[in-house]
Amino acid sequence: MGSITASSFAISSFKHNQICLKSSSLPIKGISFPSLRMKPATRRLSINCAAKPETVDKVCEIVKKQLALPGDSVVNGESKFAALGADSLDTVEIVMGLEEAFGITVEEENAQTIATVQDAADLIEDLVAKKC
Repeated sequence: MGSITASSFAISSFKHNQICLKSSSLPIKGISFPSLRMKPATRRLSINCAAKPETVDKVCEIVKKQLALPGDSVVNGESKFAALGADSLDTVEIVMGLEEAFGITVEEENAQTIATVQDAADLIEDLVAKKC
């Protein structure tokens, strides 16, 4: 069994999903390896607090109604409003419909972050939880 003790590390960049460890100096039994290169570490842990399925289903129905989509149209959590044909006015009307249906108020900065049905459902559950 061996062990390695690092004496210094230089982080060359920090991004949202990555830390890029560019160089390090590792003395092992008196021998130094000053220029070890490391690959960027990607995010391995992802926490997703997804809305309940019934919330997503209700949002899907409201989106279908607001956009006057045919009954056989497929709308699910991954559906993007733009892909369903919604423009900015349609999105405002969808948000207003969601506010009415769930008894919440969506602030403008939150409304601008909604791009998918899942985004809307997650925001709704967050706002309902804060309301209680």
